Amino acid sequence: MLVDVTAQLDRTERLLRQLLQAKTGRRSEQLSREQLALFAAELGMSLPEAEDSDDSDEEPPAANTSSTGSGKARGRKPLPKHLKRERIEHDLAEPEKHCTECHQDLRKIGEELSERYEYLPAQMKVIEDACFTYACACTVKTANKPPQPIEKGTAGASVLAQVIVSKLADHLPLHRQAKMFRRHGIEIAEQTMCGWMAQCAELLHPLYERLKGHVLASRVVGTDDTPVKVLDRKLPQARKGRIWPYVGDRHHPAVIYDYTATRERAGPEAFLQNYRGYLQADAYVAYDSFFLKPERGMVEVGCWSHARRHVYQALENEPSRMRTVLLLIAELYGVEKLARQRGLSGEDLRLLREQGARPVLDKLHGYLLQIREELLPKSEAGQAVNYILKNWIALTRYCEHPDLSIDNNHTERSLRGWAVGRNNWTFFGSDRGGRTAAVLRSFVASCELVKVDPFAWFQDVLSRIASHPMTRLDELLPHRWALA
Repeated sequence: MLVDVTAQLDRTERLLRQLLQAKTGRRSEQLSREQLALFAAELGMSLPEAEDSDDSDEEPPAANTSSTGSGKARGRKPLPKHLKRERIEHDLAEPEKHCTECHQDLRKIGEELSERYEYLPAQMKVIEDACFTYACACTVKTANKPPQPIEKGTAGASVLAQVIVSKLADHLPLHRQAKMFRRHGIEIAEQTMCGWMAQCAELLHPLYERLKGHVLASRVVGTDDTPVKVLDRKLPQARKGRIWPYVGDRHHPAVIYDYTATRERAGPEAFLQNYRGYLQADAYVAYDSFFLKPERGMVEVGCWSHARRHVYQALENEPSRMRTVLLLIAELYGVEKLARQRGLSGEDLRLLREQGARPVLDKLHGYLLQIREELLPKSEAGQAVNYILKNWIALTRYCEHPDLSIDNNHTERSLRGWAVGRNNWTFFGSDRGGRTAAVLRSFVASCELVKVDPFAWFQDVLSRIASHPMTRLDELLPHRWALA
């Protein structure tokens, strides 16, 4: 009994430390090179040397580089050339243009030019569509105005784009947007803006289906899920819905989101029913049935970032064994960093992984099999080791094809917008609101992925999608729109 109480107290203390670490501490479980060097020295292992190369992930130093030193020049960047410029000239007063020493008039020899930003607040205007009517003895004709995103609505494409982008790109709740509109002397209710977004999602749904087809044409698709609060009148408190991202590969740069009311397998199963290829995800059991049937045509790819997270959480209780595992995982990531520094892809990347990562994987696998017998199965270290060994084939599959990645971090990054949004707009008002947000956020994220301004895209597409030919709908997808 005393042993059980002590074990329970240890688990509680460990959980509290993890919660405090998640709340106030360092978020990443990735160890720095200095920490890895200390672990390697303590265990008598060697840490592979990194190549000297410019790493795009590293930020430049804050200090300015001297004119005699090497490196890129630092300092204030010039103001963007595309901004409208207004020239204001400052001249000397007429008495100051005369020299008091030599009593001659001063000659203009040049000018000193400086620039500064000035902000012009957003403006709202009303567009009056005057449709002229003509008649004769037998006919009456009235000119037609261009089709609007919301027929007989008071919001033009630019207003709709502003509401959507402010909510789903800048995470500004609708009640705050209503407050901003009131500063312009305009009263727009939150319910009205909510209805606008739902109507825009319905209008864009055919394009959403084309975007889905584009993503699912990828050789490899990354997926994950995140919870969102959803109001339910039948319950005394909000329940949890789910947002599922599906990220295309480098040949299909797009992100599409799906909303489901629960985390059941039926959601991703229905979304991926026509997909054939590699699926990279964590080891969530809902995906297991996808890979058990060969005729399903889906191949599992694991995520070493998830695996490392389990090991990192067990580091405190089993420091010696888990340090060795972390060092070997760091060597795997070292191979990936070397590939990025050399700009390798295709067959060159596959060969580097075979020569650099495969021996490390074999060493790691042998070590995990060795220490598994020494660890309690229900301990954090035992669970971390079992997680890696259970998913070993999926975790090592990235070495088979250069289009595969060592982890699923790019998919997790696609969920950051939802995480920030939850802290601002807090919840969805209904399941329909969740589906609306999933459709509209898919286009926001896809625009950001291909460096397209989401506002410009929404304003243009919403203004002409109603009359755009269905056979040419793909032209409006963000990656195609950017080229056009």
